[in-house]
Amino acid sequence: MAAILDELVRLLTLERIEENLFRGQSQDLGWGAVFGGQVLGQALSAAVQTVPQERHVHSLHAYFLRSGDVQRPIVYDVDRSRDGGTFSTRRVVAIQNGQPIFNMACSFQSDEQGFAHQDPMPSAPDPEALLTEQQRVAAHAERLPQPLRERAVAERPFEIKPVEPQDDPFRPQMRPPQRMIWLKTIERLPDDPALHRYLMAYASDYAFVATSLLPHGVTWLTSGMQVASLDHAMWFHQPFRVDEWLLHVMDSPVAHGGRGLVRGRIFTRDGRLVASTAQEGLIRMREEG
Repeated sequence: MAAILDELVRLLTLERIEENLFRGQSQDLGWGAVFGGQVLGQALSAAVQTVPQERHVHSLHAYFLRSGDVQRPIVYDVDRSRDGGTFSTRRVVAIQNGQPIFNMACSFQSDEQGFAHQDPMPSAPDPEALLTEQQRVAAHAERLPQPLRERAVAERPFEIKPVEPQDDPFRPQMRPPQRMIWLKTIERLPDDPALHRYLMAYASDYAFVATSLLPHGVTWLTSGMQVASLDHAMWFHQPFRVDEWLLHVMDSPVAHGGRGLVRGRIFTRDGRLVASTAQEGLIRMREEG
């Protein structure tokens, strides 16, 4: 496994320090705070370790309470709320410096047969025909601050290929609040369904709430722009592999009061709808002075 992907898998594996307590290290991606996807993935990883192996997460609902410090580890406290005949429910609190920075409720279910239907997958170019995010950013890298520049063009554990990227992220054009990205890990992963789910939770936070900025001609790089995740929800519908191409289809139905709402659907390459996502985030210009 590539070193960068192995590092991410180890980051999300966690250290058990007590029966329901886990510790995860923090990763600095150059943004000055812990990436929300890291906390999502680690919290789900902690919860997974407290449920029977045959039960798989089908939903999670999370709130980001405080920025995470990239220089310090995070402790995850899991409350075993309920274990029923088919479902298990867990509550996870992420703690740094004695304060909660994140909390999440998640539910697990044993496999069952039942009714089935889904939305059709929208049309999208094959991922092989598209450039990666790093390749596109490289054309503008000299305009980024040095620490961010290095991170922007560095190797990543995921290949991410936007379907309709902005031509110039520093001079964005107003466009409808919709976007699609192809993504997968850069190498094959072990056949562990839980691993694929919490890696998908990690990746689902990428470029998500920023979709609500598209109609306004700004990006998170715009001077004075403040963008932060407030909450995050996911529903896992059926099995998938995150080391095979997945299409995250996103749209923002509304922005108001300094907040933007974004919804997403995740499809496999053969058109199966395997997960749904939703997030509300802070999107506002900082007041001068």
